[in-house]
Amino acid sequence: MKAYVFPGQGAQFTGMGKDLYDQSELARSMFAKANDILGFDIQQIMFEGSEEALKQTNVTQPAIFLHSTILAACLGDSFQPDMVAGHSLGEFSALVANKTLSFEDGLRLVAQRAAAMQKACELEPSTMAAILGLEDEVVERVCSEINGLVVAANYNCPGQLVISGSVAAVEAACAALTEAGAKRALVLQVGGAFHSPYMEPARVELAAAIEATEIVRPVCPIFQNVNAKSSQDPAEIKANLISQLTGAVRWTQSVEAMVAAGASEFIECGPGKVLQGLVRKIHA
Repeated sequence: MKAYVFPGQGAQFTGMGKDLYDQSELARSMFAKANDILGFDIQQIMFEGSEEALKQTNVTQPAIFLHSTILAACLGDSFQPDMVAGHSLGEFSALVANKTLSFEDGLRLVAQRAAAMQKACELEPSTMAAILGLEDEVVERVCSEINGLVVAANYNCPGQLVISGSVAAVEAACAALTEAGAKRALVLQVGGAFHSPYMEPARVELAAAIEATEIVRPVCPIFQNVNAKSSQDPAEIKANLISQLTGAVRWTQSVEAMVAAGASEFIECGPGKVLQGLVRKIHA
């Protein structure tokens, strides 16, 4: 069974999508539609923009979404997923690819998500850190003992977990986790504490937009970040999508659940091969 997986923030690079644009009339029409919806020329930034320009949240998230959804559309009849999943932002790409969301509605939600997250980041200094070489349970326990808000945010693969919280609490957790045996505890260059309670203002803002958006029964199950379970129920998908901003990305658990459901081939649909690498570490 084929599982298509869709990447999140961090997979961007200058020139992304240019090959699709050059080769496909469908891609050109989707880029034109995206420029109209976003109100700026995103394809110019994707094709020619600096690394710095691509790092801006209001550009990064729509850019990765566009690359993934346009690539899936350009595959045409050869795109036959038995199941899908997306890492964080990638969940929106997955929901367009499996026809739960329209391309236009998906892009509008991603743009609103990026803006809401940016606003939430500006309310209070917060950050994230990658913890390598420790079991998830150890990271969770150490975080729970830190004075201040710091939580497990991204379960990327065994031995790689990203934590998220206030700057002081994350720094304290990094020191404690290094002492507990972590090979590395690296503070990330991100705008704020994604997938933590610090994103509550963004969750509230996005919830209203998601509730107002039509979501239909998908053509195949999606394994969602917050619970790593498959769903084809529109109401359940909406609720999980709303919870995603403040909940953890359970990628390790999602891949394990997809394998248990019969996935034998994982195909990454988007820029880069980050998820392929994680899948190999989860399911050798």
